Amino acid sequence: MTYLSVIIPAYNEKENISKGLLDQVVEYLNQQSYTWEIIISDDGSTDGSVAALEQFAEKNKSVRVLRNKHAGKAQTVTSGMLNARGSWRLFTDFDQSTPISEVKKLLERAEQGFDIVIGSREMVGAKRDKEPWYRHLMGRGFNLWVQMVAVPGVLDTQCGFKLFSEKATTSLFPNLVVYGKQARFKDAFTGAFDVELLFLAIKNNFSIREVPIKWHHMRTNRVSPIKDSLRMFRDLLKIKLASLTGKYGRQP
Repeated sequence: MTYLSVIIPAYNEKENISKGLLDQVVEYLNQQSYTWEIIISDDGSTDGSVAALEQFAEKNKSVRVLRNKHAGKAQTVTSGMLNARGSWRLFTDFDQSTPISEVKKLLERAEQGFDIVIGSREMVGAKRDKEPWYRHLMGRGFNLWVQMVAVPGVLDTQCGFKLFSEKATTSLFPNLVVYGKQARFKDAFTGAFDVELLFLAIKNNFSIREVPIKWHHMRTNRVSPIKDSLRMFRDLLKIKLASLTGKYGRQP
């Protein structure tokens, strides 16, 4: 039985592959006493990076590559999480803005009985590095809305470093509505995917714990601050509407 599955969504990652980021993840996991696997879930990359990823997997027996049609990060992460074999399943960003070594903090909380443990950049003890002030301000503003509308008490829903038990994974990911199978995004938009997951987790009485982590801002041209913010607010309202109209089912 695999203890930890690490799911890494990928989309046109040729530049990041050349930085040796995957080697760093493998090196860390090789030093651990538990069993593990890495699933690189590709979102229909078009830059030739899939071939490089598959070559990497051939050299590392605990690494698998999933080929998915381009449908956006939510579907790509979901594919990886549901194809995983681990008792615990972490999804983390390819650029390793939160280094894989931070998983130790999450696993410690998981072993204390929490179903879901999420990295937080807002808790006391967290370290944020080189983030533009306007990105931080936008994130704080969005989180205020998230707490009022969908996920009260969670300080940072958007950090891409989250650990789920096998039970939480199989209960939550197939039941997403706004970011479910019908949702397909043609760009790199991430949106309120994490919010819907945590909203559904609370609705179904899964225990959630935030943990302060180290996080380094990585510059990217994949984020459109104004456009993406508007889309996230729209999807937040969709989540609330889906709940009000009973699309998530009756709470136990």
